[in-house]
Amino acid sequence: MFGRLGAPEIILILVVIVLLFGAKKLPDMARSLGKSARILKSEAKAMKEEGNTSAQAPASNEQPPAQRTIQASPGDVTSSRPVNEPTDTNQR
Repeated sequence: MFGRLGAPEIILILVVIVLLFGAKKLPDMARSLGKSARILKSEAKAMKEEGNTSAQAPASNEQPPAQRTIQASPGDVTSSRPVNEPTDTNQR
């Protein structure tokens, strides 16, 4: 069904998107999509690291993980949130 999309169809789809959303909103939408992709990537990485560290037996004298703030993009403080990370650099 979608295998038959040629250049004219793709151009028509892009024109419809520009008409629906307007040329002024498209850069903001692309920026927002980029932020979402970065957040998703960082969350997936954190979950993967968390899965690897939970499989190992924790030592009884470990300190609680350090807390830092990650931002979706430089200067964007509205989407900042604290993230717990291990303080040991060998676990990364």
